[in-house]
Amino acid sequence: MVMEYTRVWIPDPDEVWRSAELTKDYKEGDKSLQLRLEDDTIREYPIDVQNNQLPFLRNPDILVGENDLTALSHLHEPAVLHNLKVRFLESNHIYTYCGIVLVAINPYEQLPIYGQDVIYAYSGQNMGDMDPHIFAVAEEAYKQMARDEKNQSIIVSGESGAGKTVSAKYAMRYFATVGGSASDTNIEEKVLASSPIMEAIGNAKTTRNDNSSRFGKFIEIGFDKKYHIIGANMRTYLLEKSRVVFQADDERNYHIFYQLCAAASLPEFKELALTCAEDFYYTSHGGNTSIEGVDDAEDFEKTRQALTLLGVRDSHQLSIFKIIASILHLGSVELQGERDGDSCSIPPQDEHLSNFCRLLGVEHSQMEHWLCHRKLVTTSETYVKTMSLQQVVNARNALAKHIYAQLFSWIVEHINKALHSSLKQHSFIGVLDIYGFETFEINSFEQFCINYANEKLQQQFNSHVFKLEQEEYMKEQIPWTLIDFYDNQPCIDLIEAKLGILDLLDEECKVPKGTDQNWAQKLYERHSSSQHFQKPRMSNTAFIVIHFADKVEYLSDGFLEKNRDTVYEEQINILKASKFPLVADLFHDDKDSVPATNTAKNRSSSKINVRSSRPPMKLSNKEHKKSVGYQFRTSLNLLMETLNATTPHYVRCIKPNDEKLPFHFDPKRAVQQLRACGVLETIRISAAGYPSSLKDRAPYSRCRRILKHTTLLSAEIQSCVTVFEAVQWLVWDPDKFQFGRSKIFFRAGQVAYLEKLRADKFREATIVIQKTVRGWLQKVKYRRLKAAALTLQRFYRGHLARRLAEHLRRTRAAIVFQKQYRMQRARLAYRRVCRATVIIQSFTRAMFVRRNYRQVLKEHKATIIQKYVRSWMARRHFQRQRDAAIIIQCAFRRLKAKQELKALKIEARSAEHLKRLNVGMENKVVQLQRKIDDQNKEFKTLSEQLSAVTSTHAVEVEKLKRELAHYQQNQEADTSLQLQEEVQSLRSELQKAQSERRVLEDAHSRENGELRKRVADLEHENALLKDEKEYLNNQILRQSKAESSQSSVEENLLMKKELEEERSRYQNLVKEYSQLEQRYENLRDEVTTLKQTPGHRKNPSNQSSLESDSNYPSISTSEIGDTEDALQQVEDIGVEKAAMDMTVFLKLQKRVRELEQERKKLQVQLEKEQQGSKKVQIEQQNNGIDVDQDSDLAYNSLKRQELESENKKLKNDLNELRKAVADQAMQDNSTHSSPDSYSLLLNQLKLANEELEVRKEEVLILRTQIMNTDQRRLSGKHMEPNINARTSWPNSEKHVDQEDAIEAYHGVCQTNRLLEAQLQAQSLEHEEEVERLKAQVETLKEEMDKQQQTFCQTLLLSPEAQVEFGVQQEISRLTNENLDFKELVEKLEKNEKKLKKQLKIYMKKVQDLEAAQALAQSDRRHHELTRQVTVQRKEKDFQGMLEYHKEDEALLIRNLVTDLKPQMLSGTVPCLPAYILYMCIRHADYTNDDLKVHSLLSSTINGIKKVLKKHNDDFEMTSFWLSNTCRFLHCLKQYSGDEGFMTQNTAKQNEHCLKNFDLTEYRQVLSDLSIQIYQQLIKIAEGLLQPMIVSAMLENESIQGLSGVRPTGYRKRSSSMVDGENSYCLEAIIRQMNLFHTVMCEQALDPEIILQVFKQLFYMINAVTLNNLLLRKDACSWSTGMQLRYNISQLEEWLRGRNLHQSGAVQTMEPLIQAAQLLQLKKKTHEDAEAICSLCTSLSTQQIVKILNLYTPLNEFEERVTVSFIRTIQAQLQDRNDPQQLLLDSKHMFPVLFPFNPSSLTMDSIHIPACLNLEFLSEV
Repeated sequence: MVMEYTRVWIPDPDEVWRSAELTKDYKEGDKSLQLRLEDDTIREYPIDVQNNQLPFLRNPDILVGENDLTALSHLHEPAVLHNLKVRFLESNHIYTYCGIVLVAINPYEQLPIYGQDVIYAYSGQNMGDMDPHIFAVAEEAYKQMARDEKNQSIIVSGESGAGKTVSAKYAMRYFATVGGSASDTNIEEKVLASSPIMEAIGNAKTTRNDNSSRFGKFIEIGFDKKYHIIGANMRTYLLEKSRVVFQADDERNYHIFYQLCAAASLPEFKELALTCAEDFYYTSHGGNTSIEGVDDAEDFEKTRQALTLLGVRDSHQLSIFKIIASILHLGSVELQGERDGDSCSIPPQDEHLSNFCRLLGVEHSQMEHWLCHRKLVTTSETYVKTMSLQQVVNARNALAKHIYAQLFSWIVEHINKALHSSLKQHSFIGVLDIYGFETFEINSFEQFCINYANEKLQQQFNSHVFKLEQEEYMKEQIPWTLIDFYDNQPCIDLIEAKLGILDLLDEECKVPKGTDQNWAQKLYERHSSSQHFQKPRMSNTAFIVIHFADKVEYLSDGFLEKNRDTVYEEQINILKASKFPLVADLFHDDKDSVPATNTAKNRSSSKINVRSSRPPMKLSNKEHKKSVGYQFRTSLNLLMETLNATTPHYVRCIKPNDEKLPFHFDPKRAVQQLRACGVLETIRISAAGYPSSLKDRAPYSRCRRILKHTTLLSAEIQSCVTVFEAVQWLVWDPDKFQFGRSKIFFRAGQVAYLEKLRADKFREATIVIQKTVRGWLQKVKYRRLKAAALTLQRFYRGHLARRLAEHLRRTRAAIVFQKQYRMQRARLAYRRVCRATVIIQSFTRAMFVRRNYRQVLKEHKATIIQKYVRSWMARRHFQRQRDAAIIIQCAFRRLKAKQELKALKIEARSAEHLKRLNVGMENKVVQLQRKIDDQNKEFKTLSEQLSAVTSTHAVEVEKLKRELAHYQQNQEADTSLQLQEEVQSLRSELQKAQSERRVLEDAHSRENGELRKRVADLEHENALLKDEKEYLNNQILRQSKAESSQSSVEENLLMKKELEEERSRYQNLVKEYSQLEQRYENLRDEVTTLKQTPGHRKNPSNQSSLESDSNYPSISTSEIGDTEDALQQVEDIGVEKAAMDMTVFLKLQKRVRELEQERKKLQVQLEKEQQGSKKVQIEQQNNGIDVDQDSDLAYNSLKRQELESENKKLKNDLNELRKAVADQAMQDNSTHSSPDSYSLLLNQLKLANEELEVRKEEVLILRTQIMNTDQRRLSGKHMEPNINARTSWPNSEKHVDQEDAIEAYHGVCQTNRLLEAQLQAQSLEHEEEVERLKAQVETLKEEMDKQQQTFCQTLLLSPEAQVEFGVQQEISRLTNENLDFKELVEKLEKNEKKLKKQLKIYMKKVQDLEAAQALAQSDRRHHELTRQVTVQRKEKDFQGMLEYHKEDEALLIRNLVTDLKPQMLSGTVPCLPAYILYMCIRHADYTNDDLKVHSLLSSTINGIKKVLKKHNDDFEMTSFWLSNTCRFLHCLKQYSGDEGFMTQNTAKQNEHCLKNFDLTEYRQVLSDLSIQIYQQLIKIAEGLLQPMIVSAMLENESIQGLSGVRPTGYRKRSSSMVDGENSYCLEAIIRQMNLFHTVMCEQALDPEIILQVFKQLFYMINAVTLNNLLLRKDACSWSTGMQLRYNISQLEEWLRGRNLHQSGAVQTMEPLIQAAQLLQLKKKTHEDAEAICSLCTSLSTQQIVKILNLYTPLNEFEERVTVSFIRTIQAQLQDRNDPQQLLLDSKHMFPVLFPFNPSSLTMDSIHIPACLNLEFLSEV
């Protein structure tokens, strides 16, 4: 084997192992190997000659990427590492089998491989048939539990961050989905809901994992006898309590602390006095208090929802949060050390201590005292001693850890209570999520316990692997020797045996002054001779334990303290005295013994008898528990007993890198974990035996090309002898292989040796083939080149001759061209010179003229400039002099004004002046004084402004004077120079302008020409555009017509698609209803069997189950009958079970409401009768007292007042009712309810109000009449009793007699009474209407309250449960409304039927009367003839109807439905029962007997349901009744009288139509029943086909010799498979479908339905095959693609042969067809990628990439699909909007359509065979 080109593995410091290839053969005795590495570097590898250790051999490429590591030929560490790396990085496969172990590598990325579709794909599959997956392990455990009736366990282990928790969670999700609870307890949701709670209180962020589980847990999921989940139980191990008080850098405390701090702002948590996590000591150790991408507040809400789902009340939740908050406050209590160092104190106003005591309900003073003191108890006295600061800190931390541990245990206990079931547990599956082997730089007590647990688990794992390996060899009956495997019992004895490490630790803890150093010295003295114990050289406080995985050095510091876990009794007693019950319960005596774990509260399975992990024993006062090591050892022993009593399944989680990078593989870290988790030990045990195995003829099938010719001929005989000879010829050493009963086993490396021989043989054959083909290709190439050379020479010579002739012609033509060209060039040169001379002359002359003109123009402009400058200077001088004069005048006038003012002031002071002024001026003094003051103020401001202006003006004047002088000096000298300079500048500018003008003129001329040319071009383009526009307009018109037609087609397609979706939704609802109905029937049967006794009363046989089960209440005869039946069912099966049926519950609820309304009506009527009796009594009393007219008038006035008051009350009630209804409508609108009821009530109220106003007007009219009567009565009293005297009638003054007046008065009284009675009746109607409206409002309020309650309940559920609950509520609401509407329609139909009956009776009476009259008028002589005609009427005119008596109905149903077998009707009319039933219905219609119609239809439907339930797996029976139900439905349509269904009827068939009844609703019921039967038919067919599909489509070799056989690992061995599994071929599927087709055709099932059946079955074949292909690496090969295409072509041929190709079945197979083509396409270049993308349109991007990743070559000459090619495919397909679902939904069902198919038979032509025993039926 070690020769040139052999590939080997050599150690490498970076990659652990590197691949290399030998450059020359190895000879025995060589000291080194010459190797070439993968980067083409040459390296010399030394060999240990003494041990003769050669490097590990590399497996052939064909074996790389195997699903099972044990299938590798060379089993060693580099092969395992390389296989895992290739699967993880190149194929993105995170799961790999290693024997019985599932290796799971954490991808650090969300993968779409855990959906419901994947769960269903793995359900029911064998473990080795599909790709490795956690679901495959879960399915194997579930299957073995059901098959072997033995408890199972799944052990998930790995280091922190490897994905243990996620793997365990997915395993539990699988069990919850596959083994869902049989009842409505939703126990599977509760099991899943426990995960967020345990993650919150038990997980934390570490340096290796953001969500690391800091405890171990074992979850037992209990199942009943039908293997449905009934409950669960959880055990926890070794909670890391030290994390509560300390965290390392970049780590966090448990999640719940940060979640609670994130939700501290909520109002219900104000009393917790929490702030952010950075403010508390226990949550700020690690530094960073947040995790990237994690929302603690959102997670806290999920935790609360999970607690609510598990039944933890809000009060208990608040108590839990108080305890958690108190731990945070306890850690932040300020401790102050005293100067002596032996005592410390707490500040009296410490806020955190106050919050701690308040939240836990304990006394502040006691807690403050005992936090800083401790009690010492001796035999005689008790001392209270102070503690140092460090001791107080330790005691406080111990108390915090103890509180959290007790709370953790309490939560776990209540989770177990919520998951507990009262039903008997039949078996369970345990999921163990436990920490893996750990080693750090500093290892303490926690790591010691963890590694101790892994030692125990590794021992159990080794023994189990060894046991399975030996069982395999024994089962195959091959000779074997005992395999030596590593036994770690000595290491376990070192830890747990007598005077072991744990015993010495407990003993040292009991010593009063025991220390960690003393314990370490005892370990050195006791175990120094042990081979698993070592003492470090440089330390006296550490010790080394040699574990199975690695050496671990433990530091003894802290071992004693952590093992004791001491909490002072005084502090516990204070907590026991808490005023909060929950806090006191946490520290009760029966809970003090195990604060660290929760193993004692676990309920063991009924299958396992395990002892308690906490044996009751009396504890000392100071110690509240046994040591932590003792508890952990006891709980671990209990766990091992549980695991040993189960069948274990192993999942080893691997962390690929420490940086948490997605799909990044670190070989060093991977190898370290593989060594620690036991995977390599499994490989070693497998390599020691026979790791590779093949089926009987697999070596011959694989290696027949390398056998001798004689051996090859003899091997054609299929016998084990020839196969044995073939293998023996290939493998010389008989110890290298063994023959078993069904397999051949090989030693390690032998399969690789066979593959090498096969590859060498193929390589030699390839060389010969290449030599021959290359020689033939060269010969063909030479002949082709020779013929081509001759042809080229011939054509080239002809080309030379033609070229010479062409040269001569061109030479002569060139001479002629030169002569003409030279002449033309000379002429053009002369003309150019002439034109240039003329132009130069003209420009020169123009230049001189322009120069003279510019000179004159400049002189003229200079003159004008001088004129204007001089005038400007003169004007400025004049303005300055004028301004100066004005200023001087202002100053002089101001001086004069001051002088006059002074004189006036002197004069004003004189007395005479004052006298003159005071005369008549006293009133003006004040005004003048005010004006003076104002003027003074104004004057002051003006004077200030003037002074400022004057000063500035003076400054400006001086400045101007200086400038004027300076200007006058410079003006004379510079004027001439400035003018000259200006003239020169103007000349230069003029010249420049002229040159620019010339340039512009030239440019203008050029642009003008260009524009003209451009205009011409544009005109030409415009003409072209016009033509193009006309062409486009015509094309647009044609396109618009095409688009309109296309849009109409698209709209039709959309309408069809929407119709199909609606039909699918409806049929899904029918399917769900049938499932609920079936479930209810099963429960009712169970209850009846449980409750049945010898004297038990059974339901009558003719009771209609449809009345309680159907959604169509029109089937029932009366509402009371339905309710009585429902009540009878409730009494029979119990209230709880009856509530399961939705319709029964709704009918009962509705009946209760109706009875309540009837009770209210009766009560109102009773009150009315009582009031009427009282009124009658009052009237009698009034009549007895006074019978004259005065009493009547008084009564009328009294009644009028009562009516007015009643009207006011009615109006007030209406207003209040309107407000209430408006408020209710607003609330209903806010809750998204329909506003129709509100608008209806408002309309009714408006109408009632209008009627009330009308009645009010009538009351006013009556009042006026009564007032007039009173006036007349009063006027009559004042007058004399002589009535003949003048009366006061308002309308006449004529004489009236007394009798007439009395009679008129009595008439008025009667009219008043009549009006009064009408008014009372109307008021009563109003009262009833108001009460009815109030009742409606109350019902609306009740419905709103119920909706609010359901909404609150919905909020507490998970999103999936919310959707399901909402759907259930909506279904119940729609069903209730449907019931109401159906009852209303029933009433109307009953009234209609009654009226029709009466009409028919009257018509018959009229016809009888007419006939009697005709007979009476006829002649007596024709009497005998008439009688003969009547007797001789032919009965055939009335055929087509069958009559039966009511008591024979049960017999009819039994003979025609229940006991009927399809074989009895062979040779008769197809669908005969349907025709017979219709003829019976027609007779009942003829006799107008609705009860008989209802009873017969109900019994028929119930009978069909019973038959289908009884034969739920019989395809023939189901097909038979589907055909008859559809035919019965077609008959009801064909003979319904509806013109749409009568278009194809004959005249005779039209006579057989129904006359009296409309059975539309029954047709709907039968349509739904047909849908249910169709779905059952599909279910039966799929159940028969599904076991065949994978074997026939993927595994069986339809084309012999295509697929090669590869070695299999443990997963393909017989011990992992069910015995006696069948292998199917494609012919089996075709035979089964032939049987289906034959049965359906014999039963005369409609052809359209047959097409739909096979379309559904072919879709199922496509989905199952494609899903298995996507989950099986061994099936993704070129040969499988060829097999698939052949199988699909055979199925297509079968469809065409049965004329079923129009069903659309081939279109459903399109994804599988494209997948087969994808397996056969070339997969290398960019063009190949484009071809794949254009071809695979029915496959999603994920499916294409998955197939490419799974593609596996079957030999070394095929190449794997490169990663770059897959990325190219992904880049080209990234624009697709494909669904995220990887697998197809194999349970998807297309909506079925039952087209109308009328029958050509007439009812009178049908004959009833005697075998049906229907003699009691009589033809009419």
